[in-house]
Amino acid sequence: MTAPLRVVQVGAGGMGRAWLATVAADPDVELVGVVDLDLDAARAGAELAGDPTIPVDRDLTALIAETGAEAVLDITVPVAHHPVTLEALRAGLPVLGEKPAAQTVAEALALAAAAEATGKLFMVSQSRRYNDQLVAFRQHVRGLGAIGGLDTRFAKAPHFGGFREEMDDVLLLDMAIHAFDSARYVLERDPVSVYCESWNPSWSWYRGDAAAAAVFTFEDDVRYVYDGSWCAPGAETSWNGDWRASGAAGTALWDGDHDPWSDLDGTPGAPDPAPSVGTEIAGSLASFVRAVRTGEVPDGEVHGNVMSLTMVDAAIASARSGRRIVIDEVLEQAHATAIEHEHDPAIRERLTAWGSVRSALATGSPDTAALG
Repeated sequence: MTAPLRVVQVGAGGMGRAWLATVAADPDVELVGVVDLDLDAARAGAELAGDPTIPVDRDLTALIAETGAEAVLDITVPVAHHPVTLEALRAGLPVLGEKPAAQTVAEALALAAAAEATGKLFMVSQSRRYNDQLVAFRQHVRGLGAIGGLDTRFAKAPHFGGFREEMDDVLLLDMAIHAFDSARYVLERDPVSVYCESWNPSWSWYRGDAAAAAVFTFEDDVRYVYDGSWCAPGAETSWNGDWRASGAAGTALWDGDHDPWSDLDGTPGAPDPAPSVGTEIAGSLASFVRAVRTGEVPDGEVHGNVMSLTMVDAAIASARSGRRIVIDEVLEQAHATAIEHEHDPAIRERLTAWGSVRSALATGSPDTAALG
């Protein structure tokens, strides 16, 4: 199929404008509608996308029917991710949504079950996975033999204004999820437990905690250590953080902005190059289009993405309780909450059919590959 994928975008705020520009630059995508509660913002978004005559509305379902859209981009604030994505899936359309998958793990599990029930793709744009340097770093890590530990140091001082500065646990929920997701990608393992402390420095301009330190235990007893701050002016790291992996054969390093490298006991590592994955949201969008057109399951499909959000919830729970948190306990509690709050019989049926939540997320559903 060579015709551009017809999409409606929900959300025309700050991040929405970045997506609108990306959509406009992609010849494989055609923007056919913009949804926003603020119609002036929606109209401005259409103009930014290069066509002020693009239809706008506050009602997603109505605009889908009007435009004949084939897919939905959910670029709303996190609290709106669950209702917007669910509305699109129920309308029979695949969805590409901004991270996190939902405001809570329970909502994310419900959306995974909704994707199964509708047989439509829900892909989370974990955009920082779309970085060829990150892919190369994983290649270097693979050459280290048995892995003992992975560390990320993150230090930035952005003044966003808006909803981020009013969020609870702003660093862990809105930014650390990128590093947590990348750690899963690099280690090719999933987390088992976490101990975390978070705090807000006296000079912070955020309401919620803007600094955190966490130690995750991953499968095979590998440790992942995250040390981050969003109010650390001076000598800032890359937005991707500064990474170090330690293995039996040596060490791999990546500063987040340049090509990674590895030292195998004095010998430079030279892994095989990997194919390009594209760049951030442009790469994510291209992957989504390819998945919708071919039926392949993309990186970021909701079943594979939920564990990254679970790492965030577990870290927050640890910081608030002062104790080590077991990941499976978070998953099982979120699963029970999702079942309790779910009113859609088809989604509830899928949720209750799951045995182990970890196993359900690992295997996903064959139905989600039927994306046409």
